[in-house]
Amino acid sequence: MEQLSQLQPHDSRTYFMLPQAPEEAGYYVYGTPSGGRFQYAHPSMMTMLLWVEREWSTIDNRKFGIGNISKADGPRNEHSSHMNGLQVDVRAVRIDGLQLSVTWHDSQYDQEATGRLIGIFFSHPLVSKILFNDKRAHPRVKPWPHHDNHFHVEI
Repeated sequence: MEQLSQLQPHDSRTYFMLPQAPEEAGYYVYGTPSGGRFQYAHPSMMTMLLWVEREWSTIDNRKFGIGNISKADGPRNEHSSHMNGLQVDVRAVRIDGLQLSVTWHDSQYDQEATGRLIGIFFSHPLVSKILFNDKRAHPRVKPWPHHDNHFHVEI
């Protein structure tokens, strides 16, 4: 573990920061604060995200956006969640593939692709809930305030 910890930042819980710019990855990163400071994941979350990324890469060449997970060491923050590394925000997919935010009301929103991505998340046995305001994207999502441009995944 010592050699791995030199390569990838980790916190006192031994949660590792999501790799920030892997060249061949099927995802990109975003979030506040930037630089991965809010992307420390429980090992189960990290495993699930990397599994989803591999599954997504087999069906679509666009990258999906991974946002907030947890701050290092899980301190209280402006969210009531995202403290234990078991929740993650994921951007809705854009038609043009740009690595920018899009709401489900926008013309560049790709409902079909977002639904496929949500389906991949739901197919992982650890995923318990996904919050997103476009109920037409996937029948199992639950609407939640301020979830028009991203969906919230809990394991």
